[in-house]
Amino acid sequence: MTSKGWNLRVFKREQRSLFGEILDWMLTPLLLLWPISLALTWLVAQGLANKPFDRALVYNVQALAQQVRLGPDKTVQFNLPQPASELLRADETDRVFYQVRGAQNEHLSGERDLPLPKPYEPTGSSYEVHIRDDEMRGLEVRVAYTWIRLDAEGNRIALVQVAETREKRSVLAAEIIKGVMLPQFALLPLAVLLVWLALVRGIKPLSQLEERIRARKPDDLSPLDDKAVPVEVAPLVMSVNDLLDRLKDSIVTQKRFLADAAHQLKTPLAGLRMQADLAQRSGSSEEDLKKSLQQIGRASVQATHTVNQLLSLARAEGGGAHILQEQCDMATLASEVLQDCLPSAMDKGLDLGYEGVEPGASGAQLRGNKTLLKEMLRNLVENAVHYTPGTPEHKGVITVRVLADPYSKVLVVQVEDNGPGIPQHERDRVFQPFFRALGTDVDGSGLGLPIVKEIAQQHGATVSIDATFTGQAWPGACFTLRFGAV
Repeated sequence: MTSKGWNLRVFKREQRSLFGEILDWMLTPLLLLWPISLALTWLVAQGLANKPFDRALVYNVQALAQQVRLGPDKTVQFNLPQPASELLRADETDRVFYQVRGAQNEHLSGERDLPLPKPYEPTGSSYEVHIRDDEMRGLEVRVAYTWIRLDAEGNRIALVQVAETREKRSVLAAEIIKGVMLPQFALLPLAVLLVWLALVRGIKPLSQLEERIRARKPDDLSPLDDKAVPVEVAPLVMSVNDLLDRLKDSIVTQKRFLADAAHQLKTPLAGLRMQADLAQRSGSSEEDLKKSLQQIGRASVQATHTVNQLLSLARAEGGGAHILQEQCDMATLASEVLQDCLPSAMDKGLDLGYEGVEPGASGAQLRGNKTLLKEMLRNLVENAVHYTPGTPEHKGVITVRVLADPYSKVLVVQVEDNGPGIPQHERDRVFQPFFRALGTDVDGSGLGLPIVKEIAQQHGATVSIDATFTGQAWPGACFTLRFGAV
């Protein structure tokens, strides 16, 4: 079996049913409480079954106690007529025993082997009847007994006991349990059925939500109706709607990227094709062939630059909250970008310099993605290099600054030039993809500044454009990136 098939089987085995989970949690306590209910019912039934028979025992003990007398010779006497003795023992179900003991614990009447109460000492007032459970001749018995004070001083005390086996009590307790528990046997399956039906009805909105989602067309990314679901499910629907919104934005970004790529690559590819056709014409001189190859080289460089810019824009737009962040030193990144751009600036005769905090100094640190931040700075510097002229009449100067305010904890990065600048009415539009200021003959893709804005927004920074020398022929431009508290 392949690892993919094994993983699928593991997923199916570990996947649990919400319906079964809720049903388990509802039925398990019910099934656990049922035996507890049985035990409690048994205890209650035993108590109920004892009450009427205990009253009969108490009555018999009191009747026998009335027959105990103190004779003229100060001896304890007990006289129970034969009919009364036979009536006492007349029971079709249980066996009845009695015992009478005198002041010296001498046996006066009844069974000698009837167990004595423990401890064997008077408790309570005279004729107060006590009940206990005991065992006699291997049988469980219920015993009622009382102490009788025969003189005023309480020195002569007799004991009267009546015991009865527990057969009638057990029968009555069983009847009570049957009367209570048999309906429960019938009600338990009904309760399980009602719980199951209630759960089916309660989980029905989830099934309806699933049906609505399945019925949707693949291109339907409209939000789900969170009002048509229970309150408990509404957060889930809101999360799905948020996912749909992000998915819609991602699809729009992908479509725009494809459209932008196709649009921007069309021109250099058409130029490549035209120059290739010119080079293949018969009768072309060596000079014409050389010019065509030069044009092909420039077009391929332009196409490569456009592709790189498109990929940078796609990476910046698609980064979002998932970009890898680390501690970055903006002064160090600015120095690296200046070194990379220095050859092209020297080729144009531009003065490229740096001002601000030293690399590694405190205040220039922020958390961000080092690759994206470096790409952002490179686009600003390259944009300044492309648009700033370097002629004997106009000495082009480009300055990169990294400034840190230790009090407000704000980090500012500036790229300033003394080039033609950007008119006031076009400063917002230059951040739109493929927009290029009018009146310039510099080749470009129109993607550098949109990349700068996108990366800046992902790092919580704002971008602004100002004129460096307002009112002059060469007003210049100053791009300012302002990062929040670092």
